[in-house]
Amino acid sequence: MDLVIRGARVVDGTGGPSCTADVGVHEGRIAEVGRIRGGGRETLDAHGLVLAPGFVDMHAHSDLALLRDPDHSAKAAQGVTLEVLGQDGLSYAPVDDRTLTGVRAAIAGWNGTGEDIDFDWRDVGGYLDRLDAQGIAVNAAYLVPQGTVRALVVGWGDRPATPAELDRMRALVAEGLAQGAVGMSSGLTYTPGMYASGAELTELCRVVASYRGYYCPHHRSYGHGALGAYAEMVELTREAGCALHLAHATMNFGENQGRAGELLGLLDRALAAGADITLDSYPYTPGCTTLVALLPSWANEGGPEAVLARLRDDGEAERIRYALEVEGADGCHGVPVDWSTIEIAGTTDPAHGALVGTRLPDWETARRLLLDDRLGPSILQHVGHEENVRAIMRHPVHTGGSDGILQGAKPHPRAYGTFPHYLGHYVRELGVLSLEECVAHLSGRPAARLRLPDRGTVRVGHRADLVLFDPLTVAAGSTYERPRALPTGIPHVLIDGRFVMRDGLRTDVLAGRAIRRTPHGGR
Repeated sequence: MDLVIRGARVVDGTGGPSCTADVGVHEGRIAEVGRIRGGGRETLDAHGLVLAPGFVDMHAHSDLALLRDPDHSAKAAQGVTLEVLGQDGLSYAPVDDRTLTGVRAAIAGWNGTGEDIDFDWRDVGGYLDRLDAQGIAVNAAYLVPQGTVRALVVGWGDRPATPAELDRMRALVAEGLAQGAVGMSSGLTYTPGMYASGAELTELCRVVASYRGYYCPHHRSYGHGALGAYAEMVELTREAGCALHLAHATMNFGENQGRAGELLGLLDRALAAGADITLDSYPYTPGCTTLVALLPSWANEGGPEAVLARLRDDGEAERIRYALEVEGADGCHGVPVDWSTIEIAGTTDPAHGALVGTRLPDWETARRLLLDDRLGPSILQHVGHEENVRAIMRHPVHTGGSDGILQGAKPHPRAYGTFPHYLGHYVRELGVLSLEECVAHLSGRPAARLRLPDRGTVRVGHRADLVLFDPLTVAAGSTYERPRALPTGIPHVLIDGRFVMRDGLRTDVLAGRAIRRTPHGGR
């Protein structure tokens, strides 16, 4: 036995009752659970600590951070042992040189400009190979980004795909899935993914279904018409025969206050009819995105350079302002923007650092910042409702996802605090979930969604991806004022039986790897 963990309170990720047990680890897997009489090469006294499966971040934006930052304590210190990348329909594979340039500009607010990254891949398999070759802090799975696929085949314009283009998109999605992606994502309030019709998305979801993957949409609205947007995704995947995982499933803006029950009722009816649906959420009320994402879709058409040209034109800029402030732009979920809810989280140009942490006063300030920072600013959007957050996290198909954007001088604290915030605030302090149920939401259920047969529960033969935490002290250190503060009460994290966190400190171990899922499971 390589390691024997003595006397832990084992919360196994199934939602069942906890028990006190020893856990033995050998050659990266759990070898024994119970009372272990013999010793191992190493012994860890875990009395007073909970031992749980490593947490799965079902919605991460670490696509470049894993390559840029080998330490990656933002996630490792939370007990995260697996992240799902390629979110919201925009990421860096599959691409050609032209598409990569546009994508890098479009999501600089999420991941930085990428000037420090050698983009030596062009397809999904190449990106996953790069993660393995470089060595990464935590495991990573990938979703084929539908918006990137559309940019590669159709471009950044608002028009239907031709039959030949649709065939090419099908082929690219299939290729990405064959190379190991776990499913497909969309960002249906982001260009160019939002230009896809329901029929186009259904055809791509049929491909996803044929590989037993899942569809993960950021659907068309989280504000005005949110329930209709959710219903569209449920019906679309029902027709395609595809599993559905709803990204950062929230009900935001004033008109949706107290309406989480309507969303959950919609999902319950679909589940009762046999649908395969899960969702993720983060345990905070503000959202986080890029400032340019709020603009109406017609203003974003054509890609980043076309957006900048419109912003420079006074007449076009006035049209954008009217759409934002009066009509309710589709990029802002159909709700007229309230600038007092928009907080600047980061810019790519340090010259604008003084604006970070301030609320935008008006459109002209937003316009100037978008131009000066070349669409780079990220924002917090204070439009959520606590009662909705709590209701959604209680649902039995709920999983945890940080939606953590690590870029910017003042990122959302969820990037560094989501998982300990669930355990400390919503379990210990508020009792919204039991400890056993919460751990299942953060480990066993997401692993089941990913169809990873040997992860997500503490079971003999499973990968030794484990987290040990103190249930009395675990808490998010990150706050809106100090968003990069690390959590407390999580002393040990193991991936494949190797310590990536030990005694509360990050080791130099890079135990993560790309998780390539096949139709028969993961590896």
